[in-house]
Amino acid sequence: MNPTDPAAARQDSDSAPGQLLDPAALRYDEHGLVPVVVQDVASGAVLMLAYADRRAVELTLATGQAHFWSRSRQALWRKGETSGNTLAVIEALADCDGDAVLLRVRPAGPACHRGTRSCFEPNAAALELGWLAAVAAGRRGADPARSYTARLLAAGVERVAQKVGEEAVETVVAALAAAARPERRGELVGESCDLLYHLLVLLLASGVPPGELAAELVRRHFGGTSAPGPAAAGAPAAPAAPAGERVR
Repeated sequence: MNPTDPAAARQDSDSAPGQLLDPAALRYDEHGLVPVVVQDVASGAVLMLAYADRRAVELTLATGQAHFWSRSRQALWRKGETSGNTLAVIEALADCDGDAVLLRVRPAGPACHRGTRSCFEPNAAALELGWLAAVAAGRRGADPARSYTARLLAAGVERVAQKVGEEAVETVVAALAAAARPERRGELVGESCDLLYHLLVLLLASGVPPGELAAELVRRHFGGTSAPGPAAAGAPAAPAAPAGERVR
């Protein structure tokens, strides 16, 4: 099945981005600029580093499209104005000192002038689900009559776990179908997305933040101990994973 929430959660790229910064409160350097780190919201990859003056920041927030200041051309520019490789801004954040900006974006094409996905290649970042987990968490208090996720959470962990099982089976079936008929690969992609989404909802219903999974995966591959997440504070430490479960 295709849950309604992921589709409903998509933000129109023409709308103003969510923001936790005030252009007037930023600490610009002696040239009136702040560095801007650009991150792909879907993959987590850092795409580029640019600079912006106050006008560029204001335009970015007002239009939802990334604007910068070109230090070489000494001019304001909108990313993609000639190439078409625009950056739709989903979220804009200031750093702790107010002298740098993070833009979380949906790129319309390669971010680098070399035609690569990012200016930092090779780059292994490919899938980041924190934003989707946040969407699911935001649905917890929604009206169950209008939110699929709210209805699922209201039904309890057992029901959510059942849905994960159903989606897992559908993913397996889609994988076997795609193996026999490559043109059905899209079904595997779709079912995998459903599975990941329902797994995130199950973690939410169970009080397990996704960061705990990230820490455990890192621990398994790189060694050491995984730091407990907020929900695990004060709880007994999880047993070490068998060596065979190391990510290879």
